[in-house]
Amino acid sequence: MKKEISAVNVSPGKIEIREFAVPDKFGSEDGLLKVEMAGVCGGDPGRYYGKASPFSVFPLIMGHEIVGRIEEAGEALCKGFKIKKGDRVVVESLTRCNKCFFCLTGEYQQCEAQVAYGTLVSSDQPPHLWGAYGQYMYIAPGSVIHKISEEMPAAAAVCITAVVANGIRWIRNVGQASVGNCVVIQGVGPQGLAGIIAAKESGAYPVVATGLTIDQKRFELAKEFGADVTVNVEKEDAVKVVKEITGGTMADLVLDVTGNRAAMDTSLRLLRKQGTLVYSGRAGKEPVPMPVDDMVSREIVFKGAFTHNIKGVAPAVKLAESRKYPIEKMVTHHFPLEKAEDAVKMVAGLGGGERPGKVVIVP
Repeated sequence: MKKEISAVNVSPGKIEIREFAVPDKFGSEDGLLKVEMAGVCGGDPGRYYGKASPFSVFPLIMGHEIVGRIEEAGEALCKGFKIKKGDRVVVESLTRCNKCFFCLTGEYQQCEAQVAYGTLVSSDQPPHLWGAYGQYMYIAPGSVIHKISEEMPAAAAVCITAVVANGIRWIRNVGQASVGNCVVIQGVGPQGLAGIIAAKESGAYPVVATGLTIDQKRFELAKEFGADVTVNVEKEDAVKVVKEITGGTMADLVLDVTGNRAAMDTSLRLLRKQGTLVYSGRAGKEPVPMPVDDMVSREIVFKGAFTHNIKGVAPAVKLAESRKYPIEKMVTHHFPLEKAEDAVKMVAGLGGGERPGKVVIVP
């Protein structure tokens, strides 16, 4: 039987390279992916250290930002997504049961019986390859697959599902951004940069991006992606800046991807009356104080945003293939599979003071 290797998070703070048998028997709706590249999500360090919200699973093959080639696929899987062996694809991070209320209403990111690649299924569970930190990954029934072009840089492709698609869904579908809206993006990591792209594609103006002094390189990319104004919150008051550029009207929409508890108050103060705050930055398990009375009197709309679905991924594929934006520039660091632990630590902020953009693993 053919063997492969994957990076396994065996316990909090420890990753080992382990060998697994490659599955060789498939049904009509499952298959096998040969991994080309896997993104290291900002949430992966929480899983690595056993502090993920709501919980961590061990042992775990992480990796839910996935691009690769179809190695094997059942007849129904091929027919449903118009794919064949050898096709280059991205795989969404969540599967669907196609039976629960959320699947039947098209909101399968909330599926009640989903499989989540690289996050929720232990590698102890056959066929073991449940994440993309490896040479191969199992494609489970209910997966959502998108064929992509051969010409697209892998660094752009790996950003499609859980980065660009998130930005599109959070800004357009959840936040309802429209032409002429003032949109503020709190945070200029990959998720924030994707939000800037989605805001510009929605016709928003002005688009304001906030970050820290250490984010200088990210600010440069934010401007390249279309941010009209960037604000270093360690040197400027973001609320004052937005008040000045909007003539006191303030923002129609704020997307907060910081995961910083203190940023919540600023995000709310950036909004106009009846403005919308889309919050997707995990702030930890402790409650975050919110000025409820002020939110009520100003009729602020608060929306949590978890992840992507096909409504974000399908347009993200087209946008990436259009080459309108150099999405691949988000990726700043490449690690081989054997250095997966170093990649996760870099995203955790242990990269020797260096602030990375998108970190990826190349098996």
